[in-house]
Amino acid sequence: MPRPSRLRALWGASHPGPSLVVTALAVALGVAAGLEPWRIALLGVAVIAGQLSVGISNDAIDAARDREVGRTDKPLARGDVSVRTAWIAAVALVVVAVALSAVLGPAMAAVHAVALASAWSYNAGLKNTAASIAPFLLSFGLFPSLATLSAAEPAFAAPWATAAGAALGAAVHLTNVLPDLDDDARTGIRGLPHRLGVRTSVVLAVIGILLGASAVLVGPALAGSVAGAATPIAPVSWVFFAVVVVLAAATLVRAVRRPPARVLFRLTMLAALVLAAQLVATSGS
Repeated sequence: MPRPSRLRALWGASHPGPSLVVTALAVALGVAAGLEPWRIALLGVAVIAGQLSVGISNDAIDAARDREVGRTDKPLARGDVSVRTAWIAAVALVVVAVALSAVLGPAMAAVHAVALASAWSYNAGLKNTAASIAPFLLSFGLFPSLATLSAAEPAFAAPWATAAGAALGAAVHLTNVLPDLDDDARTGIRGLPHRLGVRTSVVLAVIGILLGASAVLVGPALAGSVAGAATPIAPVSWVFFAVVVVLAAATLVRAVRRPPARVLFRLTMLAALVLAAQLVATSGS
């Protein structure tokens, strides 16, 4: 059977699914923030370049470990592309991500660089500590600001948006690693979810999803009240909130009834997309 091309192998090593979802989130936030089309497009390219660099660097660092546990779904573990080539691609992509961000503004470039450094720090070793959740809190907490800092008049995202991002980041981390707990145990990986166990991790992930949804629901109204301009919660916002609650419940039920699976992570990412759609539907709040 012929080996796939290097480009195809690198794409497979980049965790393309999550990378595309995060990029879609960035584009949706850009639309919600009222960015011009060219800024939205540049934001999307910068974000996907950064996400691909994070995914490829993760697999480059874990290549030996993945081979040890027989991860035949990993291109680097199969030998489809060399670790050296993967590192060159990861570094080149992170440089492209920051360079494109700089076109949108120095503040955007700086914050994106911090978010990417945080994600790389997880790959480089924090994943094996009780602080493994910290990079997700930081990177996802900063994520909404990538859109608002890309505007012609840049500004950090509202506190409620930052809180929602951090809460969802926690949920992403707690659900993403669950299917790999057994393989991780064989290679000595013990991040926060490994120490908490499956049930506690899922419960905390569901709480994170609900906290994020609550922040997006009531945050704009509270901010408006503080500013002296009452902003009632739109009926459509309640609809989106109800959808996220259903997704959170589905995550919990699925975790209780069956062994941990990748579907828990997918439900969490779907909840994040629903919340981003809510912001677009309510004109960014």
